[in-house]
Amino acid sequence: MSRVQLALRVPDLTASIASYTKLFGTEAAKLRDGYTNFAIAEPPLKIVLIEGTAGEDTRMDHLGVEVEAAEAVHTATTRLTEAGLATAEENDTTCCYALQDKVRGHGPGREPWEVYVVKADADTLAEQPGGTCCTCPSEAVTEPSVTAVDTCC
Repeated sequence: MSRVQLALRVPDLTASIASYTKLFGTEAAKLRDGYTNFAIAEPPLKIVLIEGTAGEDTRMDHLGVEVEAAEAVHTATTRLTEAGLATAEENDTTCCYALQDKVRGHGPGREPWEVYVVKADADTLAEQPGGTCCTCPSEAVTEPSVTAVDTCC
């Protein structure tokens, strides 16, 4: 089963956790310092909350599609590259408290997205300088078939 992921950067993580617990009628699947996620069965959705700056509005951090196996990530990479989309592939990378394989890119409005598989739990968020986690800088993905691991997180 695949599911869509929506990652939000929220100004009040505690209030957001309480709100999404009520909205989806389920407890958080993972609670960490500055981070939580909800793995919702119906509709199949993963909501990720990343602690932002107090007083700022909630904003979309990135979009994703979680898949069950690394092979599905590699299949997506091939399909997207053959379609002419610029991608960046990362294997065995730590992001959002998980060891992952992923392929990243941007939509036409520069919205960051990823197709990923969680391979194992991790102890770190892997937050990058400038406050980004799990998002490529816009200049990182400019050419089709970009595969350097160091272009993103």
